[in-house]
Order: sequence, then structure tokens, then C-alpha cells
Amino acid sequence: MAEPATAPALDFLEVELPEGFNDPIGEEFEIRPMVLPMGPSHPAMHGTVRIVLKLEGETVVDADVQVGYLHRGFEKECESGTWEQAIPYTDRLNYNSAIICNLGYCLAVEKLLGIEVPPRAQALRVLASELSRMGDHFTCVGAGGLELGAMSAFLYAVEAREMLWDLVEDLCGARVTNNYVRIGGLSQDLREGFADRLKTTFAKVDELYSDVDKLLTANRIFVDRLKNTGLLSKDRAIAWGQTGPVLRATGVPYDIRKAFPYSGYERYDFDVPVGSVGDNYDRFLIRMEELRQSIRIIEQVLKDLPGGPVNVDDPKVRWPAKTRVFTRMEELIDQFMLVTGGIRVPAGEGYVAVEGANGELGFYVVSDGSGHPVKMRCRSPSFANTSALREMIIGSMIADIIPTFDLLNMIGGECDR
Repeated sequence: MAEPATAPALDFLEVELPEGFNDPIGEEFEIRPMVLPMGPSHPAMHGTVRIVLKLEGETVVDADVQVGYLHRGFEKECESGTWEQAIPYTDRLNYNSAIICNLGYCLAVEKLLGIEVPPRAQALRVLASELSRMGDHFTCVGAGGLELGAMSAFLYAVEAREMLWDLVEDLCGARVTNNYVRIGGLSQDLREGFADRLKTTFAKVDELYSDVDKLLTANRIFVDRLKNTGLLSKDRAIAWGQTGPVLRATGVPYDIRKAFPYSGYERYDFDVPVGSVGDNYDRFLIRMEELRQSIRIIEQVLKDLPGGPVNVDDPKVRWPAKTRVFTRMEELIDQFMLVTGGIRVPAGEGYVAVEGANGELGFYVVSDGSGHPVKMRCRSPSFANTSALREMIIGSMIADIIPTFDLLNMIGGECDR
């Protein structure tokens, strides 16, 4: 069999080039940064953010971060209905932790009403909020791994989140837009056997947490992609109004549940994890530790769960249960009055903030004494956190934008209200 022919060896000859050929940067040449629009259709931008980048090679020299592609009109929608009708709109702010959004709004209205919900309702609000926080953190950690190529970690994290959402569905009948918290209490009490189902679920969630931890926390590629990227100093984080894991990653132990306790958080023993560098890896570690702290809080709630009602005993505020509306004339009349006229909130203004999964989530409401808000304003952590993104990515590589944006955990509905 004949051997295959081989190409002849080539001799690279020295060629005499024209003078100045090896120096292309002459007077007639001008180096300009490349302008590259990234998003809003880029998958890592989540469809609601556009960044106009100026690049020198792969280094970001400037960035124009543009939000505003969703046009939710959340605040005006709330002002167009009654106080109760605004609650489902808060579900749409942060779909990963909707119950925390419910709670923040209801607490603001209750402040104007001058009421405090029963102890059992407070405890269940804490339990539901921490379940929501866990779902949010698992989504952030899992998606952050996915967009850096860690598909398995994403699947484990989302499986854990879905199991937690099963518990939320057990609480209120809905998985995403929960509409669980009511002005003056909750939509319903715990179903029979909830504590046992939670215990079984948490055993599986703990296994999935360990799988995610083993796959990501010490993974050389994942750690190298996060460490020393998205840096933000303590002073700059405070100047930008950062809160939540982004601020705590810089070493500031600010958590509203500790600084300004609400719904009885002062009764529970839990730690506030903080970082020291202020990079993406610190933000990841803080969210991982907060998952453990949320479990710790929920276990304390169930251990010392008070008895009693889950709504205030005031028909002018309490939304009546459907079963009683169908069978009792008094509740039917109460519901008719609330549907047609709304809760009569005393004239005034108030602001209440809660610790959302991404930081301080505050609601400013104004009442003129009627059955609907005159003014509604939401202080969303995603908007404040995203405002600092430009500073966090200038000087970094274009590839570092992905983990930085992921660990900010910007939620479009909350950011673009």
C-alpha cells in the first residue's frame, strides 16, 4: 500500500518590509474603544437591562447601565384600586420571594391603621418570609452557577427551590404569586400536618444544599470566576445605598431584622453573616450561609408557635374567610363593604421596610382617609443595587459582567416598577 504523500517543507524567508510597516500606530491611525451593546435580549441580562459597553480589547473602560424595559407601572396600579387590591400587585415585584413583598406592604398599611396582628400571625409571617428567602437564594445561587457553566448545581438548587415552593403552596395554595399576607393577618392558618411535611422536606433540602455546596464553594473554576470580581468597597457600597448581601459582603452587618425588628424577629436567635472583601465570592458565601440561618429561624418558629387566631378581630379590617362568607350573613356584609369601599385607612403617611432577599424593601404609603392609597412608593433593593453596577464592572473583563450581574440578583419586576 502506497504511503500518503506529504507536503513539502516550507522555508520562511526573511522579507524586507517597507519602512514603518511594523509600526501601524502612526499619525493616520486612531485607536478608539469598541462600543458594544449588551442586552436587553442577552440571556444574562434577564430581558430587562441593557448595558452599553466601551471596551479596549476585553477590558471594560466604561459602561452605561440602562434599566427600564419592563414598564410595570406598579405604583400607579396600586393607587388605582383599594388597599386590599394592591396586595396581588406586590406579588409581581419579586416573584422569587413574593411573600416578603406582601408583608412589607401590609406592615406599612397596618402602621397607618395603628394595629398589630395576633402573635400566631406574626410567627407564621416570619415562617413564610424565611421560606421565600430560601427560595430566592437558591434561585440566585443556582442561576449564578448555571451562567458560569455549572448546570448540575443549577438543577440541584432549583429542585430545592421547588420543594420549598411546595411548602409555600401548602401554606396558601399558590407557588409563585402567593398573595398570602393580608392587612391585619393572613389568608389562612396552617393546614394539619404542615410541621411534619416541612420536617421531611427540609431533610431533602439539606441534602441538595450539600450537593450545591460541594459542587460550587470550593470549585477552582467557580471560585476563580468570582474572587476579586465585582469589587465594591464598604464606603462606596454605603454611598450607593446598597443593602442586603451586597452591603454585608463589604463587612457591614446591617440587617433590618436585627436593626429594626418587625413581626417578632427579635424573639429568634440567628446570625447575620458578613464578608470582608466585597466581591462576588463574598456575596455567594453570604447567601449560602443565610440559607442555613433561615432554616434555623423556621425551626424556632415551629418549636414555639403560639396558638390563637391569624387575623385581627375587626370586621372593618379583617378580610372574611370564604367559607364564612357563604354561610354567615355578617361575613357576607363585611365582604361587601370591603369590596365596594375598601378599608378606611386614617389620613396620614408612613414608611415601613423589611429585609428582602436582596436588601431593604420599603413601602411608603399616603392615605387621605378613603378606601384607596393616594400615593404608593416602593423602595426596591434591586434598583439601588443595580445603580452601582457600572462602578463594579469598570476595569474588569467583559466575562466578569456575568457573575457580577448574577450575584447582584437583579429582579426585573422589582427594579423597573
